[in-house]
Amino acid sequence: MGRLTPLLVAGLLSLLCAGASQASVRQAPEPELRQLLQSTVAQADSFGDRFDAEVWLLDMSTRLRRYIPDAEQRLELLRLVHREATQAQLRPDLVIALIHAESGFDRFAISSVGAQGMMQVMPFWKAELGRPQDNLTDNATNLRYGCTILSYYLKKERGDLNRALARYNGSLGKNTYSARVVGYWQDYWFVKP
Repeated sequence: MGRLTPLLVAGLLSLLCAGASQASVRQAPEPELRQLLQSTVAQADSFGDRFDAEVWLLDMSTRLRRYIPDAEQRLELLRLVHREATQAQLRPDLVIALIHAESGFDRFAISSVGAQGMMQVMPFWKAELGRPQDNLTDNATNLRYGCTILSYYLKKERGDLNRALARYNGSLGKNTYSARVVGYWQDYWFVKP
C-alpha cells in the first residue's frame, strides 16, 4: 500500500472515532496525536500494511488512554507489544490483557515474589539465559521475555489458553488467574481477527 495522504488519514481517524463506541471515543484526536500516530505507524514493522497498523494502533491507544495518559508512551508500548507478540505467535490483544492483569500497565511493578515489569517476569530467567545485565523494567526486554514464555506454555499445553496462563502465573490447577486475564481480554482488549 502506498503512502497515506493526510486527507485519507484524517478521514480514517474521523471514521474510527465515530464508530468506536466500545472504546468510549467522544472526540477526534488532537492534531498532535495524529502526527504522533503517523510517526508510530511508520516505525511499526510487525503489521501487514500501514493501514492495519494505523487502525490497530488508534483503536488500542484509545482503549489504553485511561491507563497510560501520555500518547507517546501509549503508542510506543503498543508498537512493542505488537512486535513481540507477533514474533512469539501470540495475539497482541491477549498480551495486553495479560499486562492489564499482571501489572496494570506499570513497568516498574514488582510482585511479592519478585516478578518484575509489565508482564511480571521472574528475575531467575536472566540467570537461566546468562544475561544478568538485562533490565526487566525495560518494556522491550520485559515483553520479549514474557511473550516468549507465554508462547512456550501455550505450545506446551497444546493451545489450551487457560492452562498456559495458569502456568505463566505459577498457578497451574487453579482457574482464578486465567479467568481474570480472559475476562480482561473479552471485556476490554479483544479485537476481531
